[in-house]
Amino acid sequence: MAREKSELYVTVPSFFKCPISMDVMKSPVSLCTGVTYDRASITTWLDSGHNTCPATMQVLQSTDVVPNLTLRRLIRVWSDSLLLRPPPNSAASPPWIPAPAVSKQQLLDSVKSVRDVTSLANIVSFAKYSDENREFLANFDGFLPAIYDVLSEATAVQVIERIVAVLDLIVSEPRVKKQLHQLMFSGNGDCLSAFLSVLQHGSLTSKISSARVLESISFNADSQLKITEKQGLLQELYNLISSESDQTAMQAGLSALIALSTTRKVKKELVRFGIVRTAGKILSSADAVFPVIEKAMKALEMVSTCTEGRTAICDDGGECAAAVVRKLMKVSPAATEHGVAVLWSVCCLGRDQTAREAAMRVNGLTKVLLVMQSGCSAGARQMCGDLVKVFRVNSRSCLASYETRTTHIMPY
Repeated sequence: MAREKSELYVTVPSFFKCPISMDVMKSPVSLCTGVTYDRASITTWLDSGHNTCPATMQVLQSTDVVPNLTLRRLIRVWSDSLLLRPPPNSAASPPWIPAPAVSKQQLLDSVKSVRDVTSLANIVSFAKYSDENREFLANFDGFLPAIYDVLSEATAVQVIERIVAVLDLIVSEPRVKKQLHQLMFSGNGDCLSAFLSVLQHGSLTSKISSARVLESISFNADSQLKITEKQGLLQELYNLISSESDQTAMQAGLSALIALSTTRKVKKELVRFGIVRTAGKILSSADAVFPVIEKAMKALEMVSTCTEGRTAICDDGGECAAAVVRKLMKVSPAATEHGVAVLWSVCCLGRDQTAREAAMRVNGLTKVLLVMQSGCSAGARQMCGDLVKVFRVNSRSCLASYETRTTHIMPY
């Protein structure tokens, strides 16, 4: 009896467990701190607004994750060794080892009938299971052209949603990104209509996937131009951030718009949609998570490079400029530098008195001085120096005589 009981339990090596879920990791990825987590767990943690490493509580300089391939192989070897042990009373696989929803052979069969909704669902299930499966799909010769052909001809939203879901899962692979870009912008098909259809009529999850894919393939002027010239597409991406309260949707929409905002024409269009007002609301919201706030700051920086954007930022008594000041050094180093660039554009480049006064009302001078001492980039430090000179003219505080060449702020 004792021997049977011991066979029912397996000791899992501690470094195979995710520090968050405490389960065996399916897709181990490492943060910049060197700590490894299961991809699903750390993604949930970061999407909820945290900017720290859960295990060490260090502030993350980057939220990028890197697959831990060595650990993944070790877990696979360990799992395979368990499979070779016959269970005491059952021929089934042990419950602690997840089985793929779709085998590679089933996938091959699904690709042959890729126009079928069920087959597409099987491909999505296969891709979701692991990094290895996604890599398999990315290197599967003929797979991308096959689903591209379906995407360019499909009219049923349900079919398009599944194809977009697959693309979202594998588009981060450089080979996929390059090939998809070539198919979409060098061929005769019209895949952008499919993305527009999903953004208009699809589920929220599908809209998020569409925005992510569009962002991924917007890496040169040609693709950016074709996407922004597709009637209605830019508006629908903006709707994703203005009409949705879901933080993931807002982040995906902002990321796509930032990737596309490389020309003055697009920036003017976004200003006309109301992106400055929307970004200002995000900065003032108590519910906005850090990644969304950072993206909102970047969007404001992008549009502040055109006259229309600077004018919009200074409207409503400069409330948007004041919201930017309040978020300096409270979100992330990147968000702070984006904020400094926004303030420099409206206060120094645009010389807007309303924006200057609004920034000063919320201790803009003090905040900028602190940013200068925080180890920011040389470009940001130069902009801070310009801002200090401008704010000193408006300042009536004891900091009015502060010399910008000072290298340290002494505490009282």
